[in-house]
Amino acid sequence: MKIIEGIITAPNARIAIAIARFNHFINESLLLGAVDALKRIGQVHNDNITVIWVPGAYELPLAVSALSVKKYDAIIALGTVIRGCTNHFEFIASECSSGIAAVAARTTIPVSFGVLTTDSIEQAIERAGTKAGNKGAEAAITALEMINVLQAIKAQ
Repeated sequence: MKIIEGIITAPNARIAIAIARFNHFINESLLLGAVDALKRIGQVHNDNITVIWVPGAYELPLAVSALSVKKYDAIIALGTVIRGCTNHFEFIASECSSGIAAVAARTTIPVSFGVLTTDSIEQAIERAGTKAGNKGAEAAITALEMINVLQAIKAQ
């Protein structure tokens, strides 16, 4: 029986982080968590991390798609969509999620989803580094592990 499992370190990995500017005060914490995980846990060199800011979560799929044809080993999408009083939340969250999933399905590099979809600002804050951990860091660790899983699959 063969078992393929990815490790987390990937010091030579080239990582792109696409991040939404809207809800910047939350997304900045997600970015700090992702970069910290990439550097401390993944041992990724600072020069191998590229951060691309886009206006909002709706624009993330287009940025991720454009990045998927560049020379990156993984892409991390970060953003926050907070429910308001209208249906706008459902449209933005759905299109962002399905758009990023579509890119992930058609590319051969890992695309990690670190976009928060919350009912309140408090929930977003919890998921950006307080009670519920930092989902940016979790997305970074997922990207690193998937880089190594795909390399192991290719080596078969």
